[in-house]
Amino acid sequence: MSLSSRAPSLWADRDFLMLWIGQSASLLATHASQVTLPLVAVVSLGAGAAQLGGLRAAQQLPILLFSLFVGVLVDRWRARTMMVYADFGRAVLLGLVPIAWTLGLPFLYVVAFVSGVFSVCFDVAYQASFPRLVRRDQLAQGNSILESSKSAAQISGPALGGGLVSLLTAPFAVLASAFFFVISFLSIWRIRGLDTAPVAPSGGVLRQIRDGLKVVVDDGSLRAVAIATCVYQFFFTALMTVYLLFLSRSLELPGAAMGIVLAAFGPGALVGSLLSGWMPRWFGYGRVVVFAALISDLVMLCTSFLHGSGAATIAALIAINFLYGVFSQTVDVAVMAIRQAVTPQAIQGRVVATINFLGLGLTPLGALLGGLAAGLMGIRLALTVAIAGLFLSPLSLSLSPLRRLGSRLPSCS
Repeated sequence: MSLSSRAPSLWADRDFLMLWIGQSASLLATHASQVTLPLVAVVSLGAGAAQLGGLRAAQQLPILLFSLFVGVLVDRWRARTMMVYADFGRAVLLGLVPIAWTLGLPFLYVVAFVSGVFSVCFDVAYQASFPRLVRRDQLAQGNSILESSKSAAQISGPALGGGLVSLLTAPFAVLASAFFFVISFLSIWRIRGLDTAPVAPSGGVLRQIRDGLKVVVDDGSLRAVAIATCVYQFFFTALMTVYLLFLSRSLELPGAAMGIVLAAFGPGALVGSLLSGWMPRWFGYGRVVVFAALISDLVMLCTSFLHGSGAATIAALIAINFLYGVFSQTVDVAVMAIRQAVTPQAIQGRVVATINFLGLGLTPLGALLGGLAAGLMGIRLALTVAIAGLFLSPLSLSLSPLRRLGSRLPSCS
């Protein structure tokens, strides 16, 4: 891809379009399969609650087990190669489900786990490859477009999976995800701006993992991103654990109302992704990441004051979740652009993997403590405490070098 400033828009860049199409198809397939695979387990194989939990764990465990190692591979190999192999692998695995689902739950666990490994490979590779395709001044616009697709996939993927299950049997509905992974494979394969192999880092795998950790720890901006991500993920996971109890037990909302309330996060995140393309240019990155995070947490705090299950409460919950989605997603996209800008190209994969590992590594503990807090101090108080913990994220950002950023992204040191 030419980095000439004469390129009028990212939409005119062929390589970016191929990445966008591939990422969108991959995310749609991923979110659809998160519905269809469990339904295969429940509807076709008679899985119980514990077995369903095991299937979900099999999908998520590769994030903790392999993220740091995948970061090293992404910095050693062509990112395009990593993405196309990941897409091909997931397409083959899901394509086998209608044929081999009679092997039972153990086979489905294998599919879920190995697909999770491929998903880690794709996610780290695509996040590391994007800064190599576009100019620095296009990072905000590009992230806004890519994150909009991510939000749309989070909304439409489960609906697609559920709809296909109703039209077909659950095992054959899985084939839709395989089809979209094939589309992603073909699109990513056509990218030419990622043909150059990166310079292989020196040292063994463990040393390279340590180098990635050292870059995150030593760089003030990356360290701030990692700390804010860890704090946010920990307390948000605790919050969501208590939040479901709050909706069902404290407010006594019916199932349909709970679904509508929870669905409001998605459209809000989509709007936030769109806004994030221009807000940093108007207000500066520092103000956006600090104040948008603060506003999102203040909005969520309003939840603690709601009572009853009437229409006014449901409407308030929808509004709160929508606004929270808008501002929290704006922060996510802005922080992602900062991380990409300050990270040297040769270590993009390891930095992405390190921050993902640190951010998601605490989520199981957050979920556990959220449930324990609800039992010990009551659901409403536990909800308030979890929301209060979210404020540590904008506080950490306000005390970091990120607060001084203007409308221009910093350069890597």
